[in-house]
Amino acid sequence: MPAYDAILIPGGGVRTGGELPPWSIARLQRALEMENGELFITLSAGSVHVPPPLDEDGFPILESLAAARYLLSHGIPSERILTETCSLDTIGNAFFARLLHVEPLHLRRLAVITSEFHMPRTAFIFRWVFSLDVPPEGYELHFETTPNCGMDSETLAARQKKEAQSLKLARAVSQTIDSMTALHRWLFNEHHAYAVGKLPLRIQGKSKDTY
Repeated sequence: MPAYDAILIPGGGVRTGGELPPWSIARLQRALEMENGELFITLSAGSVHVPPPLDEDGFPILESLAAARYLLSHGIPSERILTETCSLDTIGNAFFARLLHVEPLHLRRLAVITSEFHMPRTAFIFRWVFSLDVPPEGYELHFETTPNCGMDSETLAARQKKEAQSLKLARAVSQTIDSMTALHRWLFNEHHAYAVGKLPLRIQGKSKDTY
């Protein structure tokens, strides 16, 4: 019996030609090491911080599809891979994964894999989003951390600083939201990645290289 109903892998960026950065490959490799018949759910369309790379026909390369192709190339059958192609940040990862796949399929035991630099914010956000309007059977969340591969010390420090700032903001927002309805309202009215009336936030500096 699989240890989990699904293994969720947040995106960590995608490069020209669909190449994945080392820290994203580390997440996917850990998922492959853990797998025992579970579903894989790859997360993220991309990021508001950087434009998506384009394929040879001029179409955007989505992070979750690039990750799914990596899993396919390592022997995972397509029927065990689900993609989430809506989210543009970690809150969206959790929100859309829950709405698109977890709830319709009644998945309850979930493993979430991400990099060490990303884990504090990821764990907080997934615990928060999956604590809202919990179904009677509840959710079991397990978090698996992978190394910060492929970043020099300056870039890693910049990303860690950005992560700390974003975690602080997520904690503050969570205090005002106590239901999935309230989260939906906030995402599509206040969040700069999803609200029509808000401009996407761009970043500069070394941390930009980690998206």
